[in-house]
Amino acid sequence: MSALFDRLQTLFEQGHRAEIPDLLSDERFADAERVADAAVLIAVTDRPAPGVILTQRPAGMRDHPGQVAFPGGKIDPGENAIEAALREAEEELAMQPAHVRVIGATDRYQTGTGFDITPVLGVVPPDLPLEPNPGEVEAWFEAPLDVLLARENWSEHEVFWRGATRRYLEYHHQGFRIWGVTAAIIANLSRRIEYRALFDA
Repeated sequence: MSALFDRLQTLFEQGHRAEIPDLLSDERFADAERVADAAVLIAVTDRPAPGVILTQRPAGMRDHPGQVAFPGGKIDPGENAIEAALREAEEELAMQPAHVRVIGATDRYQTGTGFDITPVLGVVPPDLPLEPNPGEVEAWFEAPLDVLLARENWSEHEVFWRGATRRYLEYHHQGFRIWGVTAAIIANLSRRIEYRALFDA
């Protein structure tokens, strides 16, 4: 059994026992005429210093081109969020679903571009032989979990977008800019998981 999985699962369950009213969302910017359900996989690597697997989207993609993202995409008819997240991770990175120990789905995030995203947290073995699909993934990398969950490592910025001020978080890791939707999902997860308790265990 995995000690990391057990600790993450316990903290995840504890952190979801109460409602958090002020989680980040771009719902007020969303186009109601273009809404699609989607799911992403937050894959945590089971190593002494756990990481999170992230991808960079190709510049030619229609939605969020060139941005850092979790493996994920639209939920197909007949799928639930967990099934979709696992399928997308396999399509994008050849990450076999059998390698993912799912902890659960966390808070949905609505984007300004019309996606209602359900993040799914799971633990994967370290150093999986991942193979990026060039049509969907420009590059992939692993960022340290403890750094991502610590809010003090993120800088906050503002931009005027769609007639209003939009605040967003940003963090740079080895040349990759993590911001926008991905940063917001991480920030919301950090409200559910007390990272100091995770790494002090």
